[in-house]
Amino acid sequence: MSPMKSGHPAHTTCGEDLSPGDRIELCSYTISTDDIVKFACQWDPLFFHVDEERATTEGYFGGLIASGVQTLAIYQRLTVDSFVQHWDVIGGAGISDLQFRKPVRPGDILTGSTVVKNIELQPDRGRARVDCFGELINQHAEPVLVLTMSAYVRMRST
Repeated sequence: MSPMKSGHPAHTTCGEDLSPGDRIELCSYTISTDDIVKFACQWDPLFFHVDEERATTEGYFGGLIASGVQTLAIYQRLTVDSFVQHWDVIGGAGISDLQFRKPVRPGDILTGSTVVKNIELQPDRGRARVDCFGELINQHAEPVLVLTMSAYVRMRST
């Protein structure tokens, strides 16, 4: 990483520091039954997220599963913990191609990676649009979520 000019801490990643093909491995998170039920009770109270007995006997998934919204939130948290907190992010630009590939179950250990796909430098606006492909996998290396996420990152030189 290049040294930063004034206004940006030395550990901050700006738009010019990123390149297509950069790959960042995510830290991990183990999801519990309690995590799934608490989240779903507030945000997505479908029976297969909140009622383990009914999810096992009536559900299509053979037991309790996490909400897709929760799975996306876990991906977001892992990206922030792994790298985004060190980027000079202005804000999100969008999510596309979001797919939930496998159910997330209690006890799953989630991790993954993010790969920079494209960078559009916008020096006249002091920012770069960074498009990344993201993948969240379980402990069996099975993808549970894939997406393309875009964000605006401040440029060092404006």
